[in-house]
Amino acid sequence: MQIRVPSQPEWQALTLPASVRALLVIGLMSSAMGAIHSNDLPLVQPNDNRTPAGSLSQDTLRLHLVVKMARWYPEAADGPFIDLPTFAEEGKSPSIPGPLIRVREGTTIVVSVRNELGDSTLWVSGLNSRPAKGDSTAIRPGESHTFTFTTGAPGTYVYLAKAGSVDWDKREREQLSGAFVVDAPGARTDDRILMINIWGEPVDSTTYDNALAINGKSWPNTERITANIGDSLRWRVINASIRPHPMHLHGFYFRIDSRGSWLADTAIAANKQRLEVTEEMRPGSTMAVTWSPNRPGNWLFHCHFVFHVNEGARLGFRATPGDVHNNMHDADPMQHMSGLVVGITVSDTAHAFRRDASGRVRKLRLYADERRAAGKLPYHMSYVLQRDRKPPALDSIEPSGRMIVLTQHEPVQVTIVNRTHASTSVHWHGIELESFSDGVAGWSGAMTNVAPMIAPRDSFVAHLTVPRAGTFIYHTHLNDVEQLTSGAYGPIVVLERGKKFDASTDHVFTLGWLGDAPSSLLINGDSIPAPVTMRYGKPNRLRFVNIGAAGAFVFRLLKDTTAVTWRPVAKDGADLPVAVQVEGPARRRLSTGETFDAEWLPPAKGLYSITVSAGPKVFVTQKIEVR
Repeated sequence: MQIRVPSQPEWQALTLPASVRALLVIGLMSSAMGAIHSNDLPLVQPNDNRTPAGSLSQDTLRLHLVVKMARWYPEAADGPFIDLPTFAEEGKSPSIPGPLIRVREGTTIVVSVRNELGDSTLWVSGLNSRPAKGDSTAIRPGESHTFTFTTGAPGTYVYLAKAGSVDWDKREREQLSGAFVVDAPGARTDDRILMINIWGEPVDSTTYDNALAINGKSWPNTERITANIGDSLRWRVINASIRPHPMHLHGFYFRIDSRGSWLADTAIAANKQRLEVTEEMRPGSTMAVTWSPNRPGNWLFHCHFVFHVNEGARLGFRATPGDVHNNMHDADPMQHMSGLVVGITVSDTAHAFRRDASGRVRKLRLYADERRAAGKLPYHMSYVLQRDRKPPALDSIEPSGRMIVLTQHEPVQVTIVNRTHASTSVHWHGIELESFSDGVAGWSGAMTNVAPMIAPRDSFVAHLTVPRAGTFIYHTHLNDVEQLTSGAYGPIVVLERGKKFDASTDHVFTLGWLGDAPSSLLINGDSIPAPVTMRYGKPNRLRFVNIGAAGAFVFRLLKDTTAVTWRPVAKDGADLPVAVQVEGPARRRLSTGETFDAEWLPPAKGLYSITVSAGPKVFVTQKIEVR
């Protein structure tokens, strides 16, 4: 199967409202410049956002910025490059992201911006007090402008520019942006700032070339973050792109302390701060998070859109006909990732980690199976759980992978047997586990002891002891587009000790793709799912999973065309704060890699429906009969 990198217009139509796009056009990013291939151009330096720019004297920061052409190597130093306009601090190297502006609340900021581009007017935004409106200031070629303002409210923001005019349906020029952080008096400043910048343009009618970077680099060249067990890690994450990104942390939960945009930021009250493993970041949005690792090893923080982290995210990548896995991934398991990925290595210098070996180990066998398919896919693939002493037939296929039911704190050993033609892996999404079992071939583990690919006719043993009850996911983490969109995923339900799964009141709805485009969505493996029966007079737990290749979709529970009400109870397997568990309209936007649980007490018997939509389009409907 030839893997197609979707064009940017397709994703804008799916995920980005027109009003948001209009706002971003006014203030975000830079335009396409003609390719100027000159060996005299300065080289772009990746900016890890640790060193503030400018000169601070008493309560005033003075900063001189210049916008100039430079050469950017988003991957290796000898890899592909782009010549493009960038920000630089006067007298210093240009950088992506632009120079960091970071000051205490109440500081006066004096910033001059000089336009060194020879043929494009700059439109600069974000150099003003916060909160702010999306205004911009024009700076003609060869001219400068000085911005003077006080900081305004503490938070995480962005300043940015666009050069000339931009056809936003065809290309992205988002490298002309930098972080602007305002710290409250007395606040710690040892956090890390991770900023997403993207450059992209179409090659032809079906292929989109792009460079997707975090702090100026694309995996595997992104900076490695190091930590120790027990450290308190505080991150500010900035999406300075016009695409949404569901950002996912492997192995741990993070607490969301604030959410905002490039214009304003809002701290979340302590009684409403939620724990998550995946958080969708809309275009131009920011978030501040806190987390603490309690297990050593290698981990990942990455966008969960597979097109933003697979080989198609490489600059200049062109897919080859045939099975991409056999062409590339079997030679080097790390080749299946690129783009918006950050590696994290957690050490255990105090030898604090202790394995929990108590209790009887439950043993499961999970088979990776495939069957030749008709139509758009060469194969159907799924993970099939062995249910008795006899292994399932060689070509057994189950829609979307059957649900795996586990018990909280119960030690489980899962033997994954690969009976397909290509290597695979299984990631236990949202589950707190040891790194070696996390499912990222060539990375999970520590030092030289890293998890291998599960080769055809081979197996791998994963060890799980899940500390919390909730809704989780298992899915492939190798050759994601081909395997994930042919069925290599499934839901996990973890129950409290002593509880049994009751299918009459507990319902799981897993959303996935059929093929490498979102036109064919499936619920529980079917585009026309069978009706579900629910109990009247008893609370029903509805568990929603989005494990499609990309995209955010809205789930609604309707009576005819009117939304009923439900009570949100959990996100990504973690219980929501009590203050958030408030009865409200039965509507939830869910991006890929997210799960959501709600409790619903049907108000009356009769027919209901769950719809999955993006914008006005309903992709799939699940009928419900309440008896």
